[in-house]
Amino acid sequence: MNVDIHGTPIYFVIDFLDGIPITETLVVTWVIMALLTGVSIWLTRGLKVWNISKKQAVAEKIVLLAENFVVSNMGEKFRRYIPFVTAIFALSVFSSLSSLVGVFPPTGTLSTELAWAVVVFILITYTKLKTNGLGGYLKGFCDPIFLMAPFNVLGEVFTPVSMAFRHFGNIASGVVISTLVYAALLVANQALFGWLPGALGEVLSAIPILDVGVPAVISLYFDWFSSFMQAFIFCMLTMMFISSAAE
Repeated sequence: MNVDIHGTPIYFVIDFLDGIPITETLVVTWVIMALLTGVSIWLTRGLKVWNISKKQAVAEKIVLLAENFVVSNMGEKFRRYIPFVTAIFALSVFSSLSSLVGVFPPTGTLSTELAWAVVVFILITYTKLKTNGLGGYLKGFCDPIFLMAPFNVLGEVFTPVSMAFRHFGNIASGVVISTLVYAALLVANQALFGWLPGALGEVLSAIPILDVGVPAVISLYFDWFSSFMQAFIFCMLTMMFISSAAE
């Protein structure tokens, strides 16, 4: 087993699987899914009708929020998509926030968002076929005139691509900007205190004093606000495209 813990993506090559790479993105994603599954099981154990526990109250609140989110944007007939949209939202948020514990966030890898977008594209296509039939689906590419067919096909294909790149670009840019700010503050810290004479300058320049405060403010946006916002946008686009496909 070859291990590289410095580069991105980190990968482990397992010899007995003929060198199939298991990336850091894959490992972190499965860990997050396992944790979300475990929390879901824990929240839904021992449910009662009367005298509910605080744990059950939290679970019911989450379910109500998910129902309102999906039904208000898609309509009652799309209630079956509540688990799917909620799962995508939770996975996206916690994948992005995983950078807070020092691992590379799965959403910082384009393949993650592309996989989600492909699933959404399949659901969109399935909904169109179910609503209009194969003939109606193919005819839709010729609207308003048949000369538009190549452009309509490209538009259909690029729907998941645009969704994936939008989500990936915002998360990846946040990771890059945060890294650059950390590096700049470290250099500024050394330049600010390095001029002090003797051991005092050496000690103070080695302590990342400037890395306290500013990174925390940046983290509020790039790690917290951006994580929730990008998950929200991706889910909103998912619901919009699927509900529009049924018209």
